[in-house]
Amino acid sequence: MILVTGGAGYIGSHVCIALLDAGLDVVAVDNLSNSNRTSLQRVQSICGRSLVFRYTDIRNEDVICDLLRGYGVTAVIHLAGLKAVGDSNVRPMAYYENNVLGTMRLVSAMKRANVMTLVFSSSATVYGIPKYLPLDEKHPLGPTNPYGRTKLIIEEMLKDLCRSDDGWRISNLRYFNPVGAHESGLVGEDPLGVPSNLLPFVAQVAIGRREKLRIWGNDYDTPDGTGIRDFIHVVDLASGHLSALRQLERPGLTTVNLGTGNGSSVLDVVRAFEAASGRSVPYEFRERRAGDVAVCFADPTFAQDAMGWRSTRSLEQMCADHWRWQLQNPDGYQDSAPAKVQARSGHRGRHA
Repeated sequence: MILVTGGAGYIGSHVCIALLDAGLDVVAVDNLSNSNRTSLQRVQSICGRSLVFRYTDIRNEDVICDLLRGYGVTAVIHLAGLKAVGDSNVRPMAYYENNVLGTMRLVSAMKRANVMTLVFSSSATVYGIPKYLPLDEKHPLGPTNPYGRTKLIIEEMLKDLCRSDDGWRISNLRYFNPVGAHESGLVGEDPLGVPSNLLPFVAQVAIGRREKLRIWGNDYDTPDGTGIRDFIHVVDLASGHLSALRQLERPGLTTVNLGTGNGSSVLDVVRAFEAASGRSVPYEFRERRAGDVAVCFADPTFAQDAMGWRSTRSLEQMCADHWRWQLQNPDGYQDSAPAKVQARSGHRGRHA
């Protein structure tokens, strides 16, 4: 049994699909602060298998410990936490409490339950302003915002944990920019309020929920003046967690980038999404945001060498899959009647 924290979220729901499709049993926990349990109902229908859902917070150490023991959990994939860079500048203490304290409580519960295998969701924001490109795992670390600093603090904490006790087996995954949705269009990114990430905002403009896209900065030293990022399909990202889990055989901590190795500008994404959707995406330029960097993309070589993983989906497919999700769920999971789904042949899924 694998416990997935933040299991009802955007990345969590796709990780649950990857685990269930691999024949693993899943217990998902989530406080639903930025997610919807409907996602897990759809996950089960997609996979034709059931999972366990428990509504709780990772800061509830006793509850998490009881879940680990009660379900015979053998490993944890830790995705729960606050994740918006801009919001972290406004509410830094909320990020330290949720992300850092939450992880402390989680690993304490794991130790008490003798579950010492962990895949941690970190972020490329720990690198800060690139000193060279592409970014490999040896690049100096220097996050420029509270969100990134919480991830770095957790990384250091987990490193110290492994040094103190050689029973721990931890994989530290540094994500680049997850986008896209499951190919069924049934599970995708459904941000609460104004999206803080690029592709959900673009999609909401394309479908008419928002008037136009705000592009933060068009005077960067890039071919079209807009920032360049490494966008990775969320399904590829989810498969990376499965690969990491399978490689956790030796004690210690392994740090791995999950990215494509390719950079796309904001305008590249806009054009690709317009092509995928057949809709125009009006935009306007605004001043740069504090803490944003001009160019950031991964060197994913170590992921291939260490765990046989690499991304396979193009920017065009990312946009096409995200548009399918947006078109089928114009108001996200808040639709009054969730999209009808059918389990795969030969299985019957139960709702969470």
